Amino acid sequence: MTEDIELLEDEQEYFEHYKFIVDKGQGLYRIDKFLYGRIENTSRNKIQNAAKANCILVNETPVKSNYRVKPLDVISVVMTTPPREIELIPQDIPLNIVYEDNDIIIVNKEAGMVVHPGYGNYSGTMVNALIYHFKNLPVANKEMEQRPGLVHRIDKNTSGILVIAKNELSQAILGKMFFDRKLDRLYIALVWGNIEEDEGTITGNIGRSPKNRKIMTIFPDGSQGKHAITHYKVMERFGYVTLIQCKLETGRTHQIRAHLKYIGHPLFNDDTYGGDSILKGTTFNKYKQFIDNCFEILPRQALHAKSLGFNHPISKEYMFFDSDLPNDMQQVIEKWRKYQTFNKIEE
Repeated sequence: MTEDIELLEDEQEYFEHYKFIVDKGQGLYRIDKFLYGRIENTSRNKIQNAAKANCILVNETPVKSNYRVKPLDVISVVMTTPPREIELIPQDIPLNIVYEDNDIIIVNKEAGMVVHPGYGNYSGTMVNALIYHFKNLPVANKEMEQRPGLVHRIDKNTSGILVIAKNELSQAILGKMFFDRKLDRLYIALVWGNIEEDEGTITGNIGRSPKNRKIMTIFPDGSQGKHAITHYKVMERFGYVTLIQCKLETGRTHQIRAHLKYIGHPLFNDDTYGGDSILKGTTFNKYKQFIDNCFEILPRQALHAKSLGFNHPISKEYMFFDSDLPNDMQQVIEKWRKYQTFNKIEE
């Protein structure tokens, strides 16, 4: 399967934002009951957990589930989306779990694993593995067995750190953190070309390409797409490619990949955004063979979600999880170090 199965939604679209203005003639009514009758595919419990997570605001102020709505109240709600209409099958697939407690799981995802089922790819995903894992937990939550608590995602061929909620309350709280961008995320990327600035910021609306709906493109005039910001910093230069770190302010689909292509530095071996061709370098056959060897070692885009920091949804303690670069990226980076030393690349 190609990676278009992962082109489903932005991270912030794991959450639905509702807005209601209470009628002038509305009588005093508990807000959980009021919302239960107006939001499809939900439950009173889900609404109450959203309130506990400060995801229900009246006139821009968080309220509890027993708040009684008043005429002309402006109600805003951020809730996790309802389960998709597909059967989720538990599968005994190995997961690299780096941390787990009663509320969250931290997974270091391998490249090649799809995060969640969709569009004909209903098995072999991280969600299938999580469902199996939840079933075998002594504190298994029956609701979460059917829908492990995803609050963000990374692409199929991107490796790295993900947090998963183990109950509805944790999912609601983490979801609000992602929606409000209150997490610290760092990615490592190898890109084509010698980026001139040591650090910078890429700003540009991201939306589906009108020419190819499977990829994302940048709309610099803001006429389409959604606002997106990526910060980058150079870590190491190899002449024809550059190793950088990226920090996200927003969580748009393929954000890093599309933004880097937009500034002329696509990810190394990103076949969706043009990085799987020789974009910088010489015409010598020896160099072409070097690149082919790198592509063989790293048969995917050179992108890794290295670290994630956030306040624990229940204890509120700040937690930080870091991961080593996967072996395929480490090997290719080391090959570029040696190539630069032996050939004294100059740009």
